[in-house]
Amino acid sequence: MKRTTAHKKTKRTAKRPTRRARAPKPAAALGAIEIQEIESLRAELARIGGDFRPPRWNANPDDVRRSVVKLVLTLVEFVRQLLERQAIRRVDAGTLSAEDTEAIGLALMRLEDTIRDLCAQFDLAPEDLNLDLGPVGRLL
Repeated sequence: MKRTTAHKKTKRTAKRPTRRARAPKPAAALGAIEIQEIESLRAELARIGGDFRPPRWNANPDDVRRSVVKLVLTLVEFVRQLLERQAIRRVDAGTLSAEDTEAIGLALMRLEDTIRDLCAQFDLAPEDLNLDLGPVGRLL
């Protein structure tokens, strides 16, 4: 014979104390020191730069054209410098013939002259051909 016993389940219903969310301090409750700190930070920001908005884009057609030329010439100069470095590595490794070395050198010099001529046409100095990449630094 099988015995079946009825098990009585007991539930524990202990209540946990509820936590109240802390309300943010009202502005009137800020201490005098905190207000002084905020005011000194505002004054420091105004002293350093004043206006932190990004510069607005100037839609003057001459400025737009000059800016585009500056960007394109910066990228061309970057590629030219990369090619020059690669050519130097290949010359040092001995993988270029004398004729190839001469041809590459002449092509890079002509490209550099062309970049300088275009800079002169658009009133740009060769030093202007650079991009600020933020935290990474400058391109060239």
